[in-house]
Amino acid sequence: MCGIVGLFLKDKALEPELGSMLSRMLEVMTGRGPDSAGFAVYGDGREGFIKATLRGPAGTDFEKLSHNLATTVGEFIPIVARDTHGVIVVSADRWPAIRAAILQIAPELTVVGEGHRMELYKEVGLPADVARRFGLDSMAGTHGIGHTRMATESAVTTNGAHPFSTGIDQCLVHNGSLSNHNAVRRELKRDGVTFETDNDSEVAAAYLTHCMKHGDSLARSLERSLDDLDGFYTFVVGTRDGFGVLRDPIACKPAVLAETDRYVAFGSEYRALVDLPDIGAARVWEPEPSKVYFWGLNS
Repeated sequence: MCGIVGLFLKDKALEPELGSMLSRMLEVMTGRGPDSAGFAVYGDGREGFIKATLRGPAGTDFEKLSHNLATTVGEFIPIVARDTHGVIVVSADRWPAIRAAILQIAPELTVVGEGHRMELYKEVGLPADVARRFGLDSMAGTHGIGHTRMATESAVTTNGAHPFSTGIDQCLVHNGSLSNHNAVRRELKRDGVTFETDNDSEVAAAYLTHCMKHGDSLARSLERSLDDLDGFYTFVVGTRDGFGVLRDPIACKPAVLAETDRYVAFGSEYRALVDLPDIGAARVWEPEPSKVYFWGLNS
């Protein structure tokens, strides 16, 4: 049992409010998952640059890391600290070398997400506390997804929290359970995919990214998952340009979509959406089983 939410803004005037809207949606889902929470926000990006989110132990000194990194790579690169996470923006061509240098200087750090626009945060704790620690209320952007977790497939750890990101500007949150995730994990490992947790949701994220690396579109990858991933689930996937929703063929997990001329919103339950602007005028419906939904900036 987990709570998942997603919000895609059509109206640019709402973009400064993305974080506050998403934060409230996430908090309402506390009853579906009080153990941990996480979210991804798609905000400003610079063409030719990578924005990476780092995670460290409590008390990580990201300013000191920036100075140590400058000694190694010959350039001071600021890292914007948000509690246990830090965001760094570097030119795409230099990122592989800088990434390697960071992990050599501070091997206790983890790169939890990388892309052009995505920032990804997750921690153990109540959703409201996690959102407050990272300052979600103040974040702006075009879209975001979030997750509250009651641990099922793995321990209550930060690594086990969602979203899971295994591709550039791409991440996934999941409500449900995959029955064949260990078999799929073994197949992906044979193709060189690595994993950090025993969580079935990480397998789903890695599966979609693996399909896309082999030429499938996101929509086709989601369609293929209906054959290759067994279980009951709802996926919400964030990408650089938008977000998508997919329910399994049985669709036993609760899910609701709402759309107005200003936004599209998803929630595990309708109550996650009730504080959104003009929700009373929205078209509200339950997404159909086995149908891929996607809203994008160019749609």
